[in-house]
Amino acid sequence: MRSRGLTKRFGSLVAVDHVDLLVPRGQVYGFLGPNGSGKSTTLRMLCGLLTPSEGEVEVLGLRVPEQAEELKTRIGYMTQKFSLYEDLTVQENLEFLAAVHDLPRALARQRVDEMIERYRFSDRRKQLAGTMSGGQKQRLALAGSVLHEPELLLLDEPTSAVDPESRRDFWANLFELADAGTTLLVSTHYMDEAERCHRLAILESGRLVADGTPQALCAALPGRVWRLRSENARKLEVQLRAKAGVLGVAQIGTDLRVLAEPGMDEPALRALVGEANVEIEAVAPNLEDVFVAATRQARLREAA
Repeated sequence: MRSRGLTKRFGSLVAVDHVDLLVPRGQVYGFLGPNGSGKSTTLRMLCGLLTPSEGEVEVLGLRVPEQAEELKTRIGYMTQKFSLYEDLTVQENLEFLAAVHDLPRALARQRVDEMIERYRFSDRRKQLAGTMSGGQKQRLALAGSVLHEPELLLLDEPTSAVDPESRRDFWANLFELADAGTTLLVSTHYMDEAERCHRLAILESGRLVADGTPQALCAALPGRVWRLRSENARKLEVQLRAKAGVLGVAQIGTDLRVLAEPGMDEPALRALVGEANVEIEAVAPNLEDVFVAATRQARLREAA
């Protein structure tokens, strides 16, 4: 999958701004960004649900939107909101989707049974979908999305309404699909989920501000993240937020985590702190640091 100059305008609003992407097959590719950053709009253009204002898109060897109808049978799409029928049972929902995808009767029975077994619904075949927990609904929606064995699966913030244990279970299912050769595009605003992706695109105000493996993106921020320990952590946080060269400050327990601009070393940071009894230690960057740095720099460029 690739896109070049992918752009979407809604009147004067540029929701997606000349995004270039290259997504290898069989990988979990994540879209990370705040609400309104263009994640959902990008996904919808990639699968042919929205027509781009500009740019080129090729998905599974097909041009989008010109060949979007041919693409529909080869992709699955799972939205943030549970989209199946709550007044149908687990089995009835899957049988309905099999009919929507026009699966032959024998194959439909086989695939429905496989999905019920794989996603642990053997004892819930006759349970109404509306009576299930958030995590169970999520698994059912995933089973329905892959019932027709799509080559590409798009998931738009699929775990926003479930508990942490269900999220871990859900991601285990995604990697099982990737191992079998399915390409997955997942939008999220959870840092721990973004870290799980093989590759990651960070979007801010419709622009692609970072792209790479989570490990490579973190490695690009050496010497810029500091841990500070002080008896006056809250006061020091407020003080540092107003200082030039400081991109972000977060209090974690009794410590502060400070993200600085390139070139700020320990003596320079200590001069900003102005207190001799503050412990300062360089620490390894994490994906949250990458996100803050990329989006902050993008906003500064836009303001300039």
